[in-house]
Amino acid sequence: MKRKIINPWSWQDQFGFVQGNHVSDASQVLYCSGQTSLDADGNPLHPGDMEAQLRLALDNLETILAEAGMGFKDVVRLNYYTTDTNAFIQSMPEALERLKNAECRPSSIMLGIDALFHPDILVEIEATATR
Repeated sequence: MKRKIINPWSWQDQFGFVQGNHVSDASQVLYCSGQTSLDADGNPLHPGDMEAQLRLALDNLETILAEAGMGFKDVVRLNYYTTDTNAFIQSMPEALERLKNAECRPSSIMLGIDALFHPDILVEIEATATR
């Protein structure tokens, strides 16, 4: 697989994303469902704690990537959905460091929304990975 980062500007670097990923010669594509702060039985965890929910959502995403023989470095797109944009932004530094250390440079979006599938869930992360 060949990946070319498309970044006509540099302001987004501080937020850990790129404007585009041009992918060619990919032999595998993984489309991941939104991952949240759920345990193995589908029970919501960490109500009211954005940082813990974000950490567990990334853990769950990493588990799916590993099952497909991939890792965060293969992720080309991350979509974040949150019911609390301020708490999300305050909780992002740890997540951004984790993704940076894993060489994850996705194109990305963060959307503030009214609700997710369960009232205790504050954040959901959707990903696309290629290899």
